[in-house]
Parts: sequence; structure tokens; C-alpha cells
Amino acid sequence: MPDRSLSEPPVEPLLEVSDLRVRFRSGTGHFTAVDGLSFSVRPGEVLGVVGESGSGKSVSMLGVLRLIRTPNAEISGKVIFRGRDLLALKDREMRAVRGREIAMIFQDPMTALTPVYTVGWQIAEQIRAHERISRKAARDRAVRLLDEVGIPAPGKRVDSYPHEFSGGMRQRVVIAMALSCNPGLLIADEPTTALDVTTQAQILDLMRRLRADHGSAIVMITHDMGVVSEIADEVLVMYGGRAVERGPRGDVFRAPRHPYTWGLLDSVPRVGGPRVRRLPTIPGAPGASGGGGCPFAGRCSHRHAACDEVPPLTGGAGHLDACRLPGEDRERIRRGDRSAPETTPARRTAHAADEER
Repeated sequence: MPDRSLSEPPVEPLLEVSDLRVRFRSGTGHFTAVDGLSFSVRPGEVLGVVGESGSGKSVSMLGVLRLIRTPNAEISGKVIFRGRDLLALKDREMRAVRGREIAMIFQDPMTALTPVYTVGWQIAEQIRAHERISRKAARDRAVRLLDEVGIPAPGKRVDSYPHEFSGGMRQRVVIAMALSCNPGLLIADEPTTALDVTTQAQILDLMRRLRADHGSAIVMITHDMGVVSEIADEVLVMYGGRAVERGPRGDVFRAPRHPYTWGLLDSVPRVGGPRVRRLPTIPGAPGASGGGGCPFAGRCSHRHAACDEVPPLTGGAGHLDACRLPGEDRERIRRGDRSAPETTPARRTAHAADEER
């Protein structure tokens, strides 16, 4: 995002989520998938939501759009979009918001598209659901959209079925459908998953161009820190359904504050510097938590007594984290982790398991 002068008034958030909670009832009780999540997105901003599978990234965005339809789900909190609380809207009002004002690119483009209809018909249907427009005009716009997202020979491919496209081309079709009504907010759920690196770069370039052309804000859900570093303005790190770190991209990548963020960044291969025999890993499995305290405590090599209480998301200059480690010791502790990854019991256990494999 370009720097704003001090004389300019602050930009009001396009989307403001406060204390979002998503719970599912089961025969044994309740499972909390999203626990008190809060964040905001300004117009034209790209927010990267990152974390391992099971961190609550997709569920939180489905909750924002009220796409969790199971009767066993309980959604609470506030989701303010352009001055309206989406969780308080009637179903008819919410259907008018989805697709027209907020669009979503789902993770698997093959299942997001209906296999028995042509891609042009599906894009045109999306347009006609929100606008009073003729079939011919909707089809013509579908052709223009396919051309805009880089589909070759769009006048012919508009009549093709989803199975006639490659994975990257199907993803472009889904993006074209999402942008068909020029939404103010685009939610992209793992848009580069299962794509080769060349196609990934093309998709990211496409999203940058679309933001520049249409001025839409983007929420990019991913587990790939490389994708976040390429496109995001702000970064939200999630674990166990909670935000554990949030801040500008440069701050989060240059000076990460939460041990979970350290683990995510340290697991990314480095192009420069000395070659390491084995990349550091986070011990344990996603979902392990410290009971009612810090959700990452069960996997953290720096766990101590204070972690038994839920840490608040605190910090200054827009860079927040939820960790009980002393702030002045964070960088020293992280340098110690990176230089001697086997100095703690948890890391020694993980290293021993790796050696056995």
C-alpha cells in the first residue's frame, strides 16, 4: 500500500471483524473452530491470512460470508461491511451481498464449477443473479472477463466445460466469475494450491493487476509464506482458531514476534546463506493446544507457567502478537533457536524422530 501523509484522514475499514467465534455442536460437546478473531481490511488492501491446515483460516472466512449452513454451527461476533453487520442481515439481504459486493475464490476450482454447464453459462448466471441484464449482454461480459484473466480465444472457450480446462485455466475462470460484478472485497482461499510455480506467479500477477484495475480489497488465505511475501500488505497469522500475530508484511517478515511465526518462516528454504542439511520443523501436530491457555503451548519449546492463561493480542505500531515471552528477549531467544535448534527438549525430541526416519 502506498504511504499516506500525516495530513490525510485515516481510511475507514471496508471490512471490520470483531470477536468472531465459530462453534460446532457434537455428541460430545462443542468444538470451537474460530475463537475470538478480530481484524480489519481497508479499501484496496491485501490481507494475507496464513497458518497450517486446521488453523481456522477458511472457516473464519466462510463464517464472515455466512456460508456455514449446518444447523450444528453457532456463529457470533460482529462482521461490519460498509456499515452493515453481515451476521444480522436477513438471508435475502445476505444473498445480495455475496457475489456482488463480496466474492470468494474457493480452494478447488474443479469443485467450485458445475461440470455439466459451460464456463460461460456459469459466469453469465452469476452476473444475471445480481443485475438486470440480457442473456446476450451477460455472455458478452463473460467473454470479456475470460479475456481479461488471460484465457486464450475467449470467444470459443466461453462454450467449453470445466473438464476441458487445465487446473490453472480453471482457476482463472473462477477468478473471472468472482470479479464479474466488480466486488469491493475478494476472498481468495488458497488460489495457488496444486498449481506449478509458473502458473502460481501468473495468478499472483493477475490478482495484482485486478486490484489495480478494480480497486478491490483482497483477503488471501494461504499456508504458503512465499505467496504472502509476494502480495500481502498486512499479515494475519492464525493458529488454533486465534490470531497469534498481526502486522505489516515487512514487520512480520523482518521481526516476527510469535514462536509459531518463527517456525513458519524458518521452515521456508533460503536462497542465500549457508546450506543446511535439514530445515527446522515445528514439533508436534497442528491442533495441539495448551488447554485453556495459549493454543500453541503444546508445540512451543519456550512454554512456561504464564502460558496456561490465554495471552491477549498486544503490541505497538500496528504489529501485535499473542505471546507471554518477554518482549525484550524475543530476538535473542529466536537467534538462539536458529543457531542451536537442538538446545530445548522439544527440539531434541523432534530431531531424534527425524534421525530415526
